Amino acid sequence: QVQLVESGGGLVQAGGSLRLSCAASGRTFSSYTMGWFRQAPGKEREFVAAIRWIGGGADYKYADSADSVKGRFTISRDNAKNTVYLQMNSLKPEDTAVYYCAAVGKLSYAMNRGAEYNCWGQGTQVTVSS
Repeated sequence: QVQLVESGGGLVQAGGSLRLSCAASGRTFSSYTMGWFRQAPGKEREFVAAIRWIGGGADYKYADSADSVKGRFTISRDNAKNTVYLQMNSLKPEDTAVYYCAAVGKLSYAMNRGAEYNCWGQGTQVTVSS
C-alpha cells in the first residue's frame, strides 16, 4: 500500500504562485503514475496534471496537464525524495479548490481519469483571492 501526504496549499493573491508537494511512502513499484486533481465547492473533481515514469533509473517519463492550467502549472518529480510537485504560477481565483494527489503503481495511459488511481492523499486547500 502507498501512502500520500500533500502539503504546500494556502492563501495567495491572484497572479501569485504556490508549490504543492506530494510525498509517497510504502510499497514500491517498477513504474508509476501520479497525478493532481482538484475539487471546488459544488463542482466535480477535475484533472489538473499527471506524470508517469519507469523507476529504477530508466529514462522514460511523460507528463500532461489540463488545458485550463497549461502554461501556468508544471508537474515534476524527485525520485530521491519520492515526491511529486505541482508548481502553480499565475494563479487565478478559479484555481481555488482542494487539491488531491493520486497514485497508481503502473504506467497509466488515461492519466486524466480519477478511476485510474488507487491511492489518494487527504487533500490540501488552495485559495486564490482576487
